[in-house]
Amino acid sequence: VVVGLFLVGFGNGAWDVAMNVQGALVEQHLGRSIMSRFHAGFSVGTVAGALIGAAMVALGVSVTVHLAVIAAATCFAIPVAVQGFIPDASEPKPRDRDLSTSFDSGLSVDRRGQFAAWLEPRTLLIGVFVMAFAFAEGAGNDWISVAVIDDHGLSPAIGTLAFAAFLAAMTLGRWFGPTLLDRYGRLFVLRGSMLMAGVGVLVVVLCDWLPLVVLGVVIWGLGASLGFPVGMSAAADDPVHAAARVSVVSSIGYTAFLAGPPLIGFLGDEVGTLRALLVVAALLGPSLLAVGAARPLPTADARAPGAG
Repeated sequence: VVVGLFLVGFGNGAWDVAMNVQGALVEQHLGRSIMSRFHAGFSVGTVAGALIGAAMVALGVSVTVHLAVIAAATCFAIPVAVQGFIPDASEPKPRDRDLSTSFDSGLSVDRRGQFAAWLEPRTLLIGVFVMAFAFAEGAGNDWISVAVIDDHGLSPAIGTLAFAAFLAAMTLGRWFGPTLLDRYGRLFVLRGSMLMAGVGVLVVVLCDWLPLVVLGVVIWGLGASLGFPVGMSAAADDPVHAAARVSVVSSIGYTAFLAGPPLIGFLGDEVGTLRALLVVAALLGPSLLAVGAARPLPTADARAPGAG
């Protein structure tokens, strides 16, 4: 089981980088923001997977059969789908190839670029605000229902509906976000989104009236929806180095997905889940300072998505 989970995680990680690089290429070819709609597809897939899982349980289908069918469908669908992908960025120019000969390591330009991306201030700062958004998203996914049921004293049904409202808000934000990005630019939308997510968290934590709690959940979901996809677009501004930079930003972002929910759980044991969720707002605040790194590169086409 451990080996299998490792392979699934490894495959998903590589898949995540590849599909975000491809999404950025599509976005650049279109000349308008669309990345967040691909991430809306991810949100829809999450809900669909949960519904399919629930149906399999209700029908008494074994986990082995369920996962085997999903694996077979995935192995069939993905190779077919990628046939229509746009080719990646062209090979480095001869001058870049010549530069690589000055390194005794013998690494190719692409491989050297992957290591160098971890030392780029812009890439790391993008990773910082993506981590904050990922932390807000992961905490919402894992702890909203628990907080609503245990700390607000509401029924499990209401807790489930609150979680559904969060997912719906995430999906809607990602679907309609491109319009805002093309009109107002990345920086304005990211700062507004971060403020919305922080306000939503505070409303959920500090208010006891059910309508306000649900409103806070929706604001939280809308605010958290665009950070990760816009961060991927920003990391991929330069197609030649997109894969290396997206991999760095993804790695930093997934650190929050991995460590964030257990941190909330640990703090929740000490001070309660609602108070523990204040960490989300506390992290979003200083991360506002890193949003400026998402400004499109000066060498990018003026029509680059989100250039504003």
